[in-house]
Amino acid sequence: MKERQDILKRDDDSDSSKSCTNSSFTVRTVRYGECQKNHAANVGGYAVDGCREFMPCGEEGSSGALTCAACGCHRNFHRREVQTDVVSDYSSPSSNGCRYSN
Repeated sequence: MKERQDILKRDDDSDSSKSCTNSSFTVRTVRYGECQKNHAANVGGYAVDGCREFMPCGEEGSSGALTCAACGCHRNFHRREVQTDVVSDYSSPSSNGCRYSN
Protein backbone atom coordinates (compact mmCIF):
# COMPACT_ATOMS: atom_id res chain seq x y z
CA MET A 1 0.00 0.00 0.00
CA LYS A 2 1.35 3.35 -0.96
CA GLU A 3 1.25 6.06 1.68
CA ARG A 4 0.84 9.70 0.74
CA GLN A 5 2.87 12.43 2.41
CA ASP A 6 2.07 16.13 2.34
CA ILE A 7 4.13 18.97 3.77
CA LEU A 8 1.54 21.24 5.31
CA LYS A 9 3.34 24.23 6.78
CA ARG A 10 6.83 25.57 7.12
CA ASP A 11 7.59 27.96 9.96
CA ASP A 12 10.78 30.02 9.99
CA ASP A 13 11.89 31.60 13.21
CA SER A 14 13.06 34.84 11.65
CA ASP A 15 14.30 37.08 14.44
CA SER A 16 16.72 39.73 13.18
CA SER A 17 18.90 39.40 16.29
CA LYS A 18 19.66 35.75 15.55
CA SER A 19 22.27 34.60 13.07
CA CYS A 20 21.11 30.95 13.14
CA THR A 21 17.99 29.55 11.54
CA ASN A 22 15.43 27.37 13.26
CA SER A 23 12.76 26.12 10.87
CA SER A 24 10.18 23.41 11.22
CA PHE A 25 7.45 21.91 9.07
CA THR A 26 4.58 19.51 9.52
CA VAL A 27 4.47 16.26 7.55
CA ARG A 28 1.11 14.54 7.27
CA THR A 29 0.99 10.90 6.17
CA VAL A 30 -2.42 9.62 5.00
CA ARG A 31 -3.18 5.89 4.83
CA TYR A 32 -6.49 4.18 4.04
CA GLY A 33 -7.33 1.06 6.05
CA GLU A 34 -10.16 -1.47 5.93
CA CYS A 35 -13.30 -0.99 3.85
CA GLN A 36 -16.37 0.03 5.86
CA LYS A 37 -18.97 -0.09 3.09
CA ASN A 38 -22.22 -1.77 4.20
CA HIS A 39 -23.12 -4.07 1.27
CA ALA A 40 -26.41 -5.16 2.87
CA ALA A 41 -27.83 -1.71 3.62
CA ASN A 42 -30.54 -2.02 0.94
CA VAL A 43 -32.07 -5.04 2.72
CA GLY A 44 -31.72 -3.61 6.23
CA GLY A 45 -28.71 -5.64 7.29
CA TYR A 46 -25.03 -5.07 7.88
CA ALA A 47 -22.29 -6.85 5.94
CA VAL A 48 -18.80 -5.71 5.00
CA ASP A 49 -16.66 -7.34 2.32
CA GLY A 50 -13.56 -7.95 4.45
CA CYS A 51 -11.18 -5.77 2.43
CA ARG A 52 -8.40 -4.94 4.89
CA GLU A 53 -6.50 -2.22 3.01
CA PHE A 54 -7.06 0.24 0.17
CA MET A 55 -4.98 -0.48 -2.94
CA PRO A 56 -5.48 2.00 -5.81
CA CYS A 57 -6.30 0.62 -9.28
CA GLY A 58 -4.32 3.33 -11.09
CA GLU A 59 -1.54 5.85 -10.74
CA GLU A 60 -1.85 9.00 -8.60
CA GLY A 61 -3.91 11.58 -10.49
CA SER A 62 -5.82 9.10 -12.66
CA SER A 63 -9.48 8.15 -12.20
CA GLY A 64 -8.45 4.65 -11.08
CA ALA A 65 -6.51 6.05 -8.14
CA LEU A 66 -9.76 6.49 -6.21
CA THR A 67 -11.02 2.91 -6.76
CA CYS A 68 -9.79 -0.01 -4.65
CA ALA A 69 -8.25 -2.86 -6.65
CA ALA A 70 -9.21 -5.41 -3.96
CA CYS A 71 -12.92 -4.65 -3.40
CA GLY A 72 -13.89 -2.16 -6.13
CA CYS A 73 -15.17 0.44 -3.67
CA HIS A 74 -14.37 4.15 -3.74
CA ARG A 75 -11.57 5.32 -1.44
CA ASN A 76 -14.07 7.20 0.76
CA PHE A 77 -15.44 3.87 2.07
CA HIS A 78 -12.05 2.98 3.55
CA ARG A 79 -11.08 4.12 7.04
CA ARG A 80 -8.74 7.12 6.83
CA GLU A 81 -5.69 7.15 9.14
CA VAL A 82 -3.73 10.39 9.43
CA GLN A 83 -0.35 10.59 11.13
CA THR A 84 1.09 14.06 11.73
CA ASP A 85 4.77 14.65 12.48
CA VAL A 86 6.53 17.94 13.19
CA VAL A 87 10.05 17.97 11.80
CA SER A 88 12.49 20.58 13.03
CA ASP A 89 15.59 21.63 11.13
CA TYR A 90 17.63 23.21 13.91
CA SER A 91 21.32 23.18 14.57
CA SER A 92 22.64 24.36 17.90
CA PRO A 93 24.74 27.55 17.89
CA SER A 94 27.75 25.78 19.41
CA SER A 95 27.84 23.05 16.74
CA ASN A 96 27.94 25.28 13.67
CA GLY A 97 29.61 28.42 14.98
CA CYS A 98 26.45 30.58 14.94
CA ARG A 99 26.14 33.25 17.56
CA TYR A 100 23.29 35.30 18.83
CA SER A 101 23.87 39.03 18.76
CA ASN A 102 22.73 41.09 21.71
